[in-house]
Amino acid sequence: MLIFQGGMSSENSSPEFMQAQMGKWMAWIEKLSKAGKYVSGEPLLPGGKLIKGKSKTVTDGPYTEGKEVVGGFFIVNAENYDEAVKLCDDYPGYEYGGTIQVRQVMKMDM
Repeated sequence: MLIFQGGMSSENSSPEFMQAQMGKWMAWIEKLSKAGKYVSGEPLLPGGKLIKGKSKTVTDGPYTEGKEVVGGFFIVNAENYDEAVKLCDDYPGYEYGGTIQVRQVMKMDM
C-alpha cells in the first residue's frame, strides 16, 4: 500500500494548478496500470471524524499539519519493498514536499 501525505497547500490550489496536478496523477496511474502494478486507490476528502479513548469521544478532524495529512492511497502489486519503492519514482507530490509511506498489507484468512 502506498499512503500519500502532504504535498498540497492553499498556496498551490488554483484551478489551473489542480488540473495540471490531476494530469500528472492520471499519467502515473496509467503507467502503473499498464505495467500491471496498480490495483486500486482513492483520494481522501479533507476533514472527517476522530474517535478517541475508552469513552469513544468523537470530534471533528483529524486536524494535523499539512505535511502530515493523509491525502489518499494506492494498492499496488510489488514483489518486495524495493520494487514498491521504485514504483514511487514518478509520484507527482514530491516537488511540493509530499511523502509516501510504503506498507505491506497483511493477508488475513477468514
